[in-house]
Amino acid sequence: MGGRAWRPDLIRLAALLAGLAAALLLGGWTGPAAGIVVAVGCDRSLRRIETPAARERRLREGADLPLAADLLAAALRAGAPVDRAVAAVAEAVGGPLGERLRRVGRILLLGGGPEEAWSQLAPVAGGERLGTAAVRSAASGAALAGALGRLADDLRADRATAAEADARRAGVLIVLPLGLCFLPAFILAGLVPVIVAVLGDVL
Repeated sequence: MGGRAWRPDLIRLAALLAGLAAALLLGGWTGPAAGIVVAVGCDRSLRRIETPAARERRLREGADLPLAADLLAAALRAGAPVDRAVAAVAEAVGGPLGERLRRVGRILLLGGGPEEAWSQLAPVAGGERLGTAAVRSAASGAALAGALGRLADDLRADRATAAEADARRAGVLIVLPLGLCFLPAFILAGLVPVIVAVLGDVL
């Protein structure tokens, strides 16, 4: 057979086992109802967990998007049609974002509508804004290059703000374990001798 081998859905299997365990644990007439709730809840929760590969792909796409917008603006200023410009930028950028841009260019080249084509960038952080600008330009005839240049600047500013917020959050998170480590030492080295001395004077 030339088809792909069947693979079980491990997330669904784990959710079903958790639901079965909850049903057996509770028993009675509430067991099956609780089992269904637990199984559905586990299935949805586990599917929301982002794998390391998906996270790396998401971060790389978001990091490459400002450069892609700049390159696309430059290609359009040079007089390239939108579909050709997108295809050229896809080759230059490469990676997961390049794959999405290749699909955009292919749909445009085959005569697909702008909404359908640029929706390929919707999952990328900031991609929806780029798609909205491209669709608006196609509908109104406004120049897209200037909008893409401004969008690239905005995306870089957003990334810098997010990085600064992450750095501040990391600083706050680091303080807590450090405090928990130093607090016992402070109590033992600073407060205990004082308390012992005071008690010795009193007694």
